[in-house]
Amino acid sequence: MQPLAWDTPLPTGPRRILVAGTSGAGKTTLAAALAVRLGLPHIDIDGLFHGPDWTPRPEFVADVAAFVAGDEWVTEWQYSAVRHLVLARADLLVWLDLSRLRVMSQIVPRTVRRRRCRVELWNGNLEPPLWTIFTDRDHIVRWAWRTHPKTAARVRAVLASHDGPPVVRLRTRREVAGWLAGPVTARASAR
Repeated sequence: MQPLAWDTPLPTGPRRILVAGTSGAGKTTLAAALAVRLGLPHIDIDGLFHGPDWTPRPEFVADVAAFVAGDEWVTEWQYSAVRHLVLARADLLVWLDLSRLRVMSQIVPRTVRRRRCRVELWNGNLEPPLWTIFTDRDHIVRWAWRTHPKTAARVRAVLASHDGPPVVRLRTRREVAGWLAGPVTARASAR
């Protein structure tokens, strides 16, 4: 199966939507925008995963299983423990296939802003001190750099399987904006 282009009309009534992309690509921002435009609930999967002090919540898998059983949702496609659960129920997979350079140009300023402004993320967590980019192999910026190609491999596996949901591939911020203004708005108007 080939991915749909940004200007291709949406399949009829997607009600369970996944947004895939590397860390910092804008998954949560796009998922929230889709939820608003299509009148669907957005479940921020990071908020379900991260407990206080960045510890994984023991209820994470059960919480994800509960929300994916519902008829309508938009969420991000991440976390290997639940990736198969959400994919099995999704009507549409949106792939933010942004270049590594573009992702870095988004995640670095975001990380600095969150740290400097002490933005609370999930369950009281804050970005770690900026110097930890040099000491923590899994610092979010290093993580995004290292794992960037993995999303493409996962999405290509979905495309090759022929039993996954339709995939919309968005390669630039311009395509994201055009997709939201065009096919998504058209589908929202038809609801």
